Amino acid sequence: MTIETGRRSGVGESVLRPDGTLKVTGEFAYASDLWLDGMLWGATLRSPHPSAWIRSVDIGPALAMPGVFAVLTHRDVPGEKSYGLEHRDQPVLAVDQVRYQGEPVALVAADHPETARRAAAAIVVEYEPREAVVDPMRAAFDADCPAVHPNGNLVRHQPVRVGDTEAAAAGAEVVVTGEYEVGMQDQAFLGPESGLAVPAEDGGVDLYIATQWLHVDRDQIAPCLGLPPGKVRLSLAGVGGAFGAREDLSMQIHASMLALRTGRPVKMVYGREESFLGHVHRHPARMRYEHGATRDGRLVYVKAEIVLDGGAYRSSTPAVVGNAASLGVGPYEVADIEIDAYGVYTNNPPCGAMRGFGAVQACYAYESQMDRLAEACGLSPVEIRTRNAVSQGSRIATGQLIDTPAPLAEMLAEIAAMPLPEPVAVPADLRLLPGGVSQTTHGEGVRRGVGYAVGLKNICFSEGFDDYSTARVRLESLAGEPHVLVHTAAAEVGQGLVTVQAQIARTELGIDRVTVAPADTTVGSAGSSSASRQSYVTGGAVKTACEAVRQRLDAMRAEHPGLPLDELLERFGPIEETREYRHRPTGPMDPVTGQGDTHTQLALCVHRAVVDVDVELGLVKVVELAAVQDVGKILNPLALEGQIHGGSAQGLGLALMEEIQVRDGRVLNPSFTDYLIPTILDMPPMRLSILENPDPHAPYGLRGAGEPPTLSSTPAVAAAVRAATGLALPRVPIRPEDIALTPASIS
Repeated sequence: MTIETGRRSGVGESVLRPDGTLKVTGEFAYASDLWLDGMLWGATLRSPHPSAWIRSVDIGPALAMPGVFAVLTHRDVPGEKSYGLEHRDQPVLAVDQVRYQGEPVALVAADHPETARRAAAAIVVEYEPREAVVDPMRAAFDADCPAVHPNGNLVRHQPVRVGDTEAAAAGAEVVVTGEYEVGMQDQAFLGPESGLAVPAEDGGVDLYIATQWLHVDRDQIAPCLGLPPGKVRLSLAGVGGAFGAREDLSMQIHASMLALRTGRPVKMVYGREESFLGHVHRHPARMRYEHGATRDGRLVYVKAEIVLDGGAYRSSTPAVVGNAASLGVGPYEVADIEIDAYGVYTNNPPCGAMRGFGAVQACYAYESQMDRLAEACGLSPVEIRTRNAVSQGSRIATGQLIDTPAPLAEMLAEIAAMPLPEPVAVPADLRLLPGGVSQTTHGEGVRRGVGYAVGLKNICFSEGFDDYSTARVRLESLAGEPHVLVHTAAAEVGQGLVTVQAQIARTELGIDRVTVAPADTTVGSAGSSSASRQSYVTGGAVKTACEAVRQRLDAMRAEHPGLPLDELLERFGPIEETREYRHRPTGPMDPVTGQGDTHTQLALCVHRAVVDVDVELGLVKVVELAAVQDVGKILNPLALEGQIHGGSAQGLGLALMEEIQVRDGRVLNPSFTDYLIPTILDMPPMRLSILENPDPHAPYGLRGAGEPPTLSSTPAVAAAVRAATGLALPRVPIRPEDIALTPASIS
C-alpha cells in the first residue's frame, strides 16, 4: 500500500499520520486481511511438552482428510534446517526433540482454515517427555543441571569491573542489599502474526508479512528454502503493533514452504493463544544488588548479579545481556562497580526483544535500590538521585563518556516541582477509587503513595553492530507538479515513521507533495524497527539522500537559470539518489572488564507516579503519571507524546498486571482474558515535560524516544505502591496478594 501524506508540513510540526483515520475507522489493511483468489490456509502443529524426544510422527491421518493439500515435517525443509537472528540454533520444524511448549513440529496447507487446524490436530506424534529445565538460577549455576543445548545452558556472561569494590565496601558508611525479580512480559500487540506467501514463476517466493526487519527476515528465510536471497522478496504488510516480538521469525518460513510445495498462495494467521506461543517475550530476571554509600548519600560502590532467562533458543539474548550489564547501575556516578550479567537457556518459552531490551529489568532493580538507599540515609527519593546524577562529562559503567547533554539533575528538579493531584475525598465517585464501580471499596482502606524513578537507555544498536539504513529519494514532475518519492525498507509498526520520513523530505527539499513508498526488499536494508533507532538512522538516510538530490537540483538550476521547477524536472529530470546512513561507530564490551564505547547514544526519562492503594483488597489505581524526557529535537510533537504515553502504559502494565504465567515450562494464561494489559480505564492522565537538548552527533540533534519511558515508569509505580503500603515489594508485577494487609496491620 502506497501512502501519500495528508498534511503538508515539515520537521517540528504535529503532522497527522496518514494511516491514522484508516485504523480508527477499521479500513486499514493489516496483514491478517490479505487475500488472493485460490489461496490456501496454513496451520502449525505445536508441541504440548516443554521438553521431550520425538519418537515418531504419523502424518497419514492429516493427508487423508479432504481439502488438505500438504503436510510437512522437518524432512521437507528444502534447505538449512535451523535459523536465528545471529546464531542459527532454532529448528524450522522440530527434528528429534522439542525444547519448549509450542515448538513447531509439522505444517498443514488446506483449502479452509478450520480444515487446516483439524488436519494439524490429526497428526499423531509420539513424544517421550523428559526433565524440563525451568529454573534459570539452576541453569546458570548448577553444574548438574541438564543441558538444554549440547554446548550447555550459558548463552552469555558479561562482567563489568571498575575499580575495587572490596576496598570501597570497607569504607562505605551505608550499605543496602536487595533481591529483585521481573516476570515474563508479553508484547501483547493487537494484530497477531500473519502473512501471505505467493510462489513466483522464477521458483522463488513473494512474502507479504507483518515484521520489524525485512532484510534480516529474508536472510534467515532464504537458506532454509534453499534459495538465493534475490528469489525471496518481502513486502511489508500492515502491522498491528510489534514492540520487539516481530524481530524474530514466526510463520515466514512455514508459509513459504507450504506455498512452494503446493504451488498456491498460502496465508497463515495465528490465533491469540498461538501468538502467545509463537513469539518471543521479555526476559524474566532474577537480580541481586548491593549499594554502598557515604552517610550523606553519595554512592561509593555497586555490586550486581543479573540472571536473564532466555528460554529455549538464543534469539537476541546476548545483546539483552550486554544492555543489562552496561546500563546496570543506571544514570548515576559511582567509582567502583562489579556487575555479572548472565543469559541462560531453559525449557521456558523463548525470550528476545521487547521495548527496553534488558535495560527495563536492570532499571527496576537499581531504582528500587536507590529508594532503599534514600530511606537508609534519611533523604528524599529525589535528593538521593540528584546527588548521584550523571551529567555531560560523566562516565557510565562501561567507562564510556557521556559527551552529549544529560541534564538529569534539572529533570529531577522539574518533576519534583510539578503539582500533585488532589486527594480523593471520601465518600467519592467510585470511578476514582481502586476497583472502580465494582463496589469493592468506598475508600475505607485506601492509601496514597508517590514514587519516582529514572531510566537510562541506549539508542540504536550497540557493541560494534554495523547499524545503518538506506534511503532512495526521487524528485520528479507528476501531473505538472514537483513530487518526491521516498523509498526505504524501514518497517512502520505503528510508531509514525511514515510521517517522519515525509516531514524530513519536505524540510530538506521544500516540496509539498511527498509519497512514502511501501517498504520492501527492493531497496537496501533499513535495519530493524527497534532500539528507538529508525528516526535516527532512517531519518538520517532520508535526510542525506534528500541533500544529494538537492545538490543535483541546484547544479541543474545553475545550468538552466529561470526555468520553472516543474519544467526543469520534465526536461532534465527525474533526479534520484540512494544513500546509506551510519551513526558513529561503537565497539564491543571487553569480555573481562566490560569496558568500551559500546553505545551510540544515551537517553534519559524521569517518572513520578501517584497511586491510590486499597490495602485491604490489594487493588491499585494509578492516579497520575508525570514524565520529563529529553528528546534532543522534537520531530513531531503529537507523535512523540504518543510514544511517551505508550511506553509509560507498558511500564505500568509490567508494574501491576502483565505477566505470562509459566509453570513447569507451560504457559497457563495464553489469552487476553487471563493475560491482563492496561485499558483506557487503567491509564491515568499524564503530565509531560519534553526537553530539547540537541545531540550534535545525530540528525537534527534528535534522541530516540520510544523506549526510555518504558524503563522508568515501572519502578516509579512500584515505588508509589511501596510508599502507600510500607511493603518491600521486590517483584513485578505486583499482585493483590502481595499488597493486602492483615486486619491487625491495618488498624
